[in-house]
Parts: sequence; structure tokens; C-alpha cells
Amino acid sequence: MAELDRFLVLLTEANAVMNLVGPDSLPDFWIRHALDSAQLLEHQPKALTWADLGAGAGFPGVVLAILLKARTGGHVWLIDSLGKRCRFLDQIVDELKLPATVINGRAEDQAVRCEVVTARAVAPLEKLLAYAQPYFQRGAQGLFLKGEKAESELIAARQVWHFEAELSPSLSDARGRIVSIRSLRRAR
Repeated sequence: MAELDRFLVLLTEANAVMNLVGPDSLPDFWIRHALDSAQLLEHQPKALTWADLGAGAGFPGVVLAILLKARTGGHVWLIDSLGKRCRFLDQIVDELKLPATVINGRAEDQAVRCEVVTARAVAPLEKLLAYAQPYFQRGAQGLFLKGEKAESELIAARQVWHFEAELSPSLSDARGRIVSIRSLRRAR
């Protein structure tokens, strides 16, 4: 809890100058950001290696790294294409001594191997699956935090992709869904 508290302080300070999250969402940090991210571990409790695509302000990746810190072999790759966000993430990883690596680059260009690939607020599912495809090819499963349009995004994604999917309700928002994806391949 102390590390999540410290993360909130650092996020609040950085957010004042670089708009990492909507300022209106900071008072709801514990539910909207921390719980929203942490709930992914319930879906893959044995997974030790995670890749967070479009890591941004560190949700869900930094929260997962904090929670995995005590587990031998736990590691999170925080991947983002914007340098300023990566500098912020580097600061968080260094200060909290997290089992995480920050990668400044495009998600689909990385050669990271992980058990779970995740993302939050990056792109519609059809496009997000294109970013995540290389991770699936290396054996990962996907857990993506989605909002109230999750069902329609699944329908649109099935026009381009074949996959097994499961929708679970979010603990942090009644409108939110966790989309679990396995066996991803292009439809054409």
C-alpha cells in the first residue's frame, strides 16, 4: 500500500505538468486506477511476466509490477512510444525499485516474451490486437481492460481476427469489462 501511495504522489506531481491522466480521475485513484489494474491478477494469478502496451501513466503495468514485486520471477515490460511518458515510467520504476523494464518504442516492434499482454485505453480492440499479435505468436494470452463498448469492439474485431474470447465484469466500474483473448490469428 505504501508503494501505491507513493505512486499516487509521483503521478499527481507529474500530472500537473504533462497530463498523464485526466485530473478529475486522480481523486478516484484507488478504484478507477489501482483496483482497475490490480484485478487483472485474479484472471491470471500464476502469471509472472506481463507486457503493458501503451503503458502511459502506468496503468495497469506499474500497479502489476508493485503487486508482483514480492514474487520471484515477476516482471513487467512497460512499453510506450512517447519519450516523456517513458521518462516518467523510468522514474517510477527506479524510485520504487520495481521488477519492470521501460521500453520506448512501438509495441508491435518489440521482441518481448511474456505470459500475459495487457493494455488499457490504447485503441479499439481490432487495432489493439494488431499491436499485440507478436506477443500472442510467442505464447502470450491477452487481458485487456475495456469500457462499455467491449461487446461491440469484439464484434468488430472478429471481422479481422479469429480468437477465443471471454468477457468478465470489471470490479472497478459496472460498465467496464475485462476481455480475455486466446489463440489469436488473422481472419484472412
